[in-house]
Amino acid sequence: MSGDLAKTLDRLYGLVPKGKALGLERMQAACDKLGNPERAFSAVHVAGTNGKGTVSAFVASIARASGKRVGLYTSPHLVRFAERIQIDGAPLDDDTLAAVLDRVMTEAPDLTFFETATLAAFLAFKEAKVDLAVLEVGLGGRLDATNVIPPPKVAVITRVAFDHMEELGDSLSKIATEKAGIIKKGTTVVVGKLHPDARDVIERRAAQVGAHLVALSSPEPIPGAALAYPRFAMFGSNLAVAVTVAQELGVAPRTIADGIEAAQWPGRNELLHRSGQELTLLDCAHNPDGTVALSHVLDPSILGEIESRRDVALIFGALKRKSWKAMLRRLDQVAAHKFFVAPPLPEDKVADPKAMAAAFTGTVAPSISEALSMARAKVGQSGLVVVTGSIYLVGAARALLLNVPADPPVDM
Repeated sequence: MSGDLAKTLDRLYGLVPKGKALGLERMQAACDKLGNPERAFSAVHVAGTNGKGTVSAFVASIARASGKRVGLYTSPHLVRFAERIQIDGAPLDDDTLAAVLDRVMTEAPDLTFFETATLAAFLAFKEAKVDLAVLEVGLGGRLDATNVIPPPKVAVITRVAFDHMEELGDSLSKIATEKAGIIKKGTTVVVGKLHPDARDVIERRAAQVGAHLVALSSPEPIPGAALAYPRFAMFGSNLAVAVTVAQELGVAPRTIADGIEAAQWPGRNELLHRSGQELTLLDCAHNPDGTVALSHVLDPSILGEIESRRDVALIFGALKRKSWKAMLRRLDQVAAHKFFVAPPLPEDKVADPKAMAAAFTGTVAPSISEALSMARAKVGQSGLVVVTGSIYLVGAARALLLNVPADPPVDM
């Protein structure tokens, strides 16, 4: 990282105490002041409780395979902040990232951390003259900073499940209402497999604003043709959602397949190998809905390399606001050995590993590094270590395992 970017990120991280502050007024005023960069590109806008990052990564990869210049905006970052703003599959270079962030913080000093990052992405995409921007919603949708964009080509809602209930509501209908706020007049709408209560809300919103809801297609762009798609796509409707979006963008089946096979999305059902052994599975399953999918992945008959749950060690940590007991109940039977550790965030934000060990048989680890060592020692070189429960835990573990530099995690 350059010295200039380091100073810029220090300045940006100084905005964290402002919190999330949902609402569009500040963001819209800042966009107007900076020449409305949000109007400079076509967009695919992606919301959802789970899977929105995965779908965004797929759609961006497919669009690149079709010859488009593509911007991708996601959050939070896994290891480095620069991951949040990518052009043609690569994070912004240090100088460009520092320049757009500094410009936003100088000209729109009232914005929050997430709003600043979002507007910086818009500026970067405008300056790079991207043909398409794939924008992942940060929280909810209706009042999310990304929702200042004009009607997108496609609005996507991947899943609606219980998460962030303090901000979004305590029922699937309420949560779906917030996510449906990204649906605008004339937009094509693609949704994953939703509970009927959530789907009813989406259908009503589409009808009210004059949007076009399309049927979910097969996950196979070329029927009957096997895909060498990345492991993170193995479960759920994410692949079908991405294929449907690509079809609505007019991408040919062979190109869709090429884009799927080239997609990368670290930390999501990502299996790391070291010297052909020491398998470590990283998965950002940060709520009960996510752990359902992970529990299916951990079936020994699916993993193939692992003979039984005795060969699986779970490293788990979560934020205090998450339903960690429900998450662990789902994972309790898939791993014989459990290690609990706090994600690398302030103590008041994380669930207490000691409480986890009291509720579920396991061992408290004093650090992520020690948790990795303890888990590996328990299952040996041929066993599987699974790191999950929080994206911040997964990101820190990934940086340690791959020996790469990391920026501080931010819960926004």
